[in-house]
Amino acid sequence: MRILKKITNGLLLILIGIMHTQFTFSSGGFQKQIQSFSKSNFYKISEGMKELPASIEHTNFENFAAFWFLYFGLFLIPLGLLVHSIEKQKLRLPHYFTVSYFIIVLLGCYMVPNSGITFFMLPQAIYMLISNYLKIKKQ
Repeated sequence: MRILKKITNGLLLILIGIMHTQFTFSSGGFQKQIQSFSKSNFYKISEGMKELPASIEHTNFENFAAFWFLYFGLFLIPLGLLVHSIEKQKLRLPHYFTVSYFIIVLLGCYMVPNSGITFFMLPQAIYMLISNYLKIKKQ
């Protein structure tokens, strides 16, 4: 039980961010695209507006997915650090943040149902919403 009390929503976000970023570099993920990006020092990994309208002939969807995984994972880490620091100070997260986060995760679950957002982020978002609500109720 002591370990569970030390786990904060921030630590869970950091863990999800690390997993997201690690998947980007894994052979089962986007390792091929990352190796291609590294050849250009991660500069201009897509043709931007030239790839529009989005279609199979114009758009490299694998590069966009690799970019998304890398940058979203990297984004979650500092967000997790911020949430963790708030929670370690025994403060509650703003209610609008937890509700907004939950709604965004639900939207992601609807759009990509068989993914990490459903299996990892949805339980974490529910935990964040409930634990923050209990803190508010306690005060």
